[in-house]
Amino acid sequence: MDLQFGLDTFGDVTVDGAGKPVTQAQVIRDVVAQGVLADSLGVDYFAIGEHHRPDFAVSAPDTVLAGLATATGRIRLGSAVVVLSSDDPIRVYERFATIDALSGGRAEPVLGRGSFIESFGLYGFDLADYEKLFEEKLEVFSLLREEGPVTWTGTYRTPLADVDVFPKTEGGRMRSWVAVGGSPQSVVRAAHRGFGLQLAIIGGPAQRFKPFADLYRRAVDEFGVTTEMPVAVHSPGHVAETDELAAEQLFPHFKAQRDRIGRERGWGAMGSDEFTHEIEHGALYVGSPETVAAKIAATVRELKVDQFDLKYANGPMPHSQLMKSIELYATRVVPLVREMLA
Repeated sequence: MDLQFGLDTFGDVTVDGAGKPVTQAQVIRDVVAQGVLADSLGVDYFAIGEHHRPDFAVSAPDTVLAGLATATGRIRLGSAVVVLSSDDPIRVYERFATIDALSGGRAEPVLGRGSFIESFGLYGFDLADYEKLFEEKLEVFSLLREEGPVTWTGTYRTPLADVDVFPKTEGGRMRSWVAVGGSPQSVVRAAHRGFGLQLAIIGGPAQRFKPFADLYRRAVDEFGVTTEMPVAVHSPGHVAETDELAAEQLFPHFKAQRDRIGRERGWGAMGSDEFTHEIEHGALYVGSPETVAAKIAATVRELKVDQFDLKYANGPMPHSQLMKSIELYATRVVPLVREMLA
């Protein structure tokens, strides 16, 4: 497939021009506006994540994607991610098949275990079953993708005996992905089940994920998978007219998010040196269109990926700055990367 470019958001609760938090309802409406802008500017893919905490507004990404399905015309619509471990694979499949119908075949669910665990207690799942829940539910989802009757027996839900699920997709099979943070077992499992691979690179240099991309491709060959099996990278960033402005705009919001999560997980506060190091040597794609394009092009060359997704929302950055970042990404970064890789 030709190199594709995407945008990802978790629906971070933002602030207005005066620095006051906006309502979560307004954030959701703004996310739709951001997706509509991305579609109008020719971005290939737009994905929305799932969280169940006060700093993120989107707990039901499929519902927001359904709204986008009827407000956009061409952009592919994904999740970043659906926390499959604490959901029901049949319901997830039904919801995304519905989005596929509304969008004319543009739904692409991304399934993951999630790096936040709030949904487990919220929905009554035991965190001790974190890995086993995902593996079993991913198996069910992979069977549903064949769009025929499913017979299956497992541990965490009732057996299925010739169960048919509706609606059917017009294309016969939804392209679906598994998001991986760096586990070789997860990489092989995605290949074995016939899912595209999304590498979530949120810290450190992208080059350290090359072994995972290579492992995935070897596994695809060894399993004899014949369908298209793309590899994508998801990384945070921000685009502004200059390197200085991009860093100046992002730093306080990125730090606010990073430090809030850090307090929960026992990390120290992030300083400006760490932030700068992640821009220059790590997973932050921050700067002018020329700077961000050069870094994306280097990642695509090194990992030989089929798609790059910029997580453009990182902390409470105002909606207006997010919209400008989307505009610069679509109109200047993407053409520059294509030119660099030609």
